[in-house]
Amino acid sequence: MNLMVLYWILLAVMLVGVAGAVLPGVPGPSLILVAILVWCVVTKFAIPILPLGLIFVALILSAVVEWLGSYWGAKQVGASKWAQYGMFAGMAVGFFGLLPALPIGGPIAGILLGGLLGGFVGEYLYQRNLPTSERVKTAGKVSLGIGFGALIGNLIEVVLAIVAVGVFVWSTWSSVMWT
Repeated sequence: MNLMVLYWILLAVMLVGVAGAVLPGVPGPSLILVAILVWCVVTKFAIPILPLGLIFVALILSAVVEWLGSYWGAKQVGASKWAQYGMFAGMAVGFFGLLPALPIGGPIAGILLGGLLGGFVGEYLYQRNLPTSERVKTAGKVSLGIGFGALIGNLIEVVLAIVAVGVFVWSTWSSVMWT
């Protein structure tokens, strides 16, 4: 296969990966990583080491930013430790698919729904001394904070995915255009 054709195919795959950073059911940064690894193998790592390192740092950060965003959102609304533990447990359960699978969404939707439900349940259980209506209200507030934080995390994830693709194009474009 012509190297330029492969380059354009991999760029298209990376753009799907950028979209996947926010679209449930579409692989995100992992798709970008696979495309870059294919390029590296085919070209025998012709990409300079510094840009390659920057790309991997951006993709690693994008892998954890949604978790951190949800945690930040929970902290902003004063979530208890129970809500935070419930959120992380729910995110892990959702990520590994133990929540009922949605026709679209997969692990990303599982992380979001699992975090929201886990945080809600954790806060609800923690506030056992409050009347039921207050428990629901407080737990709902915590879930909204988690959701807002996850949204911020997703936006940062998209920016990091765009940065990774941009660095790849910047560091490989001239070598591809002259082949």
